Amino acid sequence: MDITDTPPLGLRETKKRETRQLISDHATRLFIERGFEHTTIAEIADAARVAKKTVTNYFPRKEDLALDHQDEFVAALAATVTARGPGETPLSALRHAFLAAVAAQDPVAGFAGEAFTRMIADSPTLTACLRGLHDRREEALAAALADATGTPPHDITPRTAAALLGGVHRVLFTRIQELTLSGHANPEIAEVLAREAPRAFDLLAPALAEYGRRT
Repeated sequence: MDITDTPPLGLRETKKRETRQLISDHATRLFIERGFEHTTIAEIADAARVAKKTVTNYFPRKEDLALDHQDEFVAALAATVTARGPGETPLSALRHAFLAAVAAQDPVAGFAGEAFTRMIADSPTLTACLRGLHDRREEALAAALADATGTPPHDITPRTAAALLGGVHRVLFTRIQELTLSGHANPEIAEVLAREAPRAFDLLAPALAEYGRRT
């Protein structure tokens, strides 16, 4: 075996991942069918044929069952800034990454389908949780921008830049949700966002066109 090959998962780890996915799948189905607020952890455990404690071991909060990719969502913008190439600015890196996500119709970018999107929109708990995830994503982005520019973490400049960049992503995410709830299919939404997103990012160019350019 090539030493660069990724070793296969052990049986125990494979079983844990399968159990986690099974619980998540049943939870999503029940949330869509009954609504998030009206579904209990006990009902999810029964559907997945596991103990209630098993559910909470994998998903400490009920919201974690519905928003299973929240860690990826929170970290995405900061990771893009950190990984940007030589000569690239945070604005250009984030713009390219978002357009790539649109082309791929990435669920983390908002392409989650009508049933799932409506489940979130109909739940005050999940709607509030999603707002919190946007806030956390912006905070992570501010930290990445501060690191990228050698600026103290609480300096106003990276925090303002993160607010501008995070705000555009929040608006575009909401736009995808709105189009989804209006009955548009993902390919059609992707076409709309491919036209609209560049206009949104262009509005930030006067302030951020050169900010954080990697040398």
